[in-house]
Amino acid sequence: MQKANQLLIALAFISAGNLAYAQEQQSKKTPESTEIWEPQPRVITPAEKVGDAPSDATVLFDGKSFDNWVTIDGTAPKWTLKDGAMTVAAGAKDIKTKKEFGDFQLHVEWRSPAEVDPKQTGQGRGNSGIFLQERYEVQVLDNYNNKTYANGQASSIYKQHIPLINACRKPGEWQVYEIFFTAPRFNSEGRVISPAYVTVTHNGILSLNHVAVWGPTEYIGLPVYKAYEKGPIRLQDHGNAVSFRNIWIREL
Repeated sequence: MQKANQLLIALAFISAGNLAYAQEQQSKKTPESTEIWEPQPRVITPAEKVGDAPSDATVLFDGKSFDNWVTIDGTAPKWTLKDGAMTVAAGAKDIKTKKEFGDFQLHVEWRSPAEVDPKQTGQGRGNSGIFLQERYEVQVLDNYNNKTYANGQASSIYKQHIPLINACRKPGEWQVYEIFFTAPRFNSEGRVISPAYVTVTHNGILSLNHVAVWGPTEYIGLPVYKAYEKGPIRLQDHGNAVSFRNIWIREL
């Protein structure tokens, strides 16, 4: 066990970029032998209010305009913009960011409609989705006292990973996703050598814990990876008047 720990420490120094320094420090066996001073983590300024964008984030939606978004057909978004939120307009189609992203931390606040039609149950209530790199859907759904298939409920990777919890608030109340995404890696032949990984917190509670995504989201059938580089964030028009606000992203 001791040799294993020494190896891990040595590897940490090697990853910091100096094998000779690591060997020298290990031979000294002093408190300083396990201190790594460079490189230092970069300094950012956190937001004053929890949930707001830190200094190194890109604000994708500030509640005032669709400047960073287009409809999936490339036209200007036709969603409703009111009171600092954008709301799905049925038939207006999905929208996506103009910019594409690789690895990232994504903050999204969303709200299902306050008025619930008693005839709407399961996937028919407050349905939308957040597509990471336009491929992997983190489900948005009103699951407050509303049962559906487990791998299709709020904060699931749709049709793939079941959330650890159901943390849904009541319809009409704002909810928060923090999404941490590591993009898949492909070799020169286009074969996946490392899958995408996703971690999600729903209203501050861990919902998905670094799960490996099997491939792009499919409604029918099994997912299959195909090589690509980056992709946009896409929000789904599923026919329900779901609202979004305070969307920001940190590229990692």
